Amino acid sequence: MEILGATLRVCVDDLETAIPFYERLAGGRAQRFERGGVQVAAIGCFLLMSASPAELEVLRKVAATIAVTDVEETHKVLTELGAHIVAGPIASPAGRNLIALHPDGSVYEYVDRNA
Repeated sequence: MEILGATLRVCVDDLETAIPFYERLAGGRAQRFERGGVQVAAIGCFLLMSASPAELEVLRKVAATIAVTDVEETHKVLTELGAHIVAGPIASPAGRNLIALHPDGSVYEYVDRNA
């Protein structure tokens, strides 16, 4: 399993208001998409998310999104290390992903770029 990098997850009430700040901060343009009622803007190392208050409460429990070379391999390694796979692997707009609860209680999303 190879970790390629991490993306900071930022939950915001108003995506349109937040985007200009993060575009200027990161020096790039937002790439936008929607998934399951969640509006998302990826800007540099930031992943801005906006949704209903109930959905944001769930999203805030995931500490970060970690890019890996292969989610299936990551699934195997995490399971061997005692992590609980909460969801996935499933297809997402960014690639395949899974959500894992680490033995210490931390929750992370893992995503690859494979089709």
